[in-house]
Amino acid sequence: MTAAWLERAALHYLERYSASTEMLRRTLRRRVEKRTRARGEEAGAFAPLVEETVARAVRAGLVDDARFTAARLATLRRRGASARGAAAKLAAKGVPRDTIEAAMEAEREAAPEGEPALAEEAAALAYAKRRRLGPFRRPDARAVNRDRDLAALARAGFPYDLARRTVDAEGEAGRDDEGAGGFS
Repeated sequence: MTAAWLERAALHYLERYSASTEMLRRTLRRRVEKRTRARGEEAGAFAPLVEETVARAVRAGLVDDARFTAARLATLRRRGASARGAAAKLAAKGVPRDTIEAAMEAEREAAPEGEPALAEEAAALAYAKRRRLGPFRRPDARAVNRDRDLAALARAGFPYDLARRTVDAEGEAGRDDEGAGGFS
């Protein structure tokens, strides 16, 4: 196992995936462990080599936690992740807490004047639409499933007041009838 082999492994991974520094580190450690296990070697001996490879990737600009966090946060919010849920998912990817907070602050600053809560409301609506909750549920099943829908939004990390407003929204907010449910 050489520095060149590790660098090729890192480049192969980064060609396919956007990654945080910690994600790259974990991936390289797994690769080293797998290879050393097969050869009967000690994986701990290669830890400095992994760290140097990660440091080179950071210096070269191939890995940037701030860029990764901003892009991943935008994707998660479009898919309907709450601020709390998105922060937890980013933390699980090994992104430092201060980087997550900076990305969240940038999102709030990018919101229209006086409307920082719009991102959270849009995320709640996107989550409800994706899961077919509240206004996106069949009209005859809305009342029966109201508590279940509120619980789903709460588990996703949305505050109760926002969950209630989302579930109780009038009409079929943006629902398209084609492909909205079942077979025709």
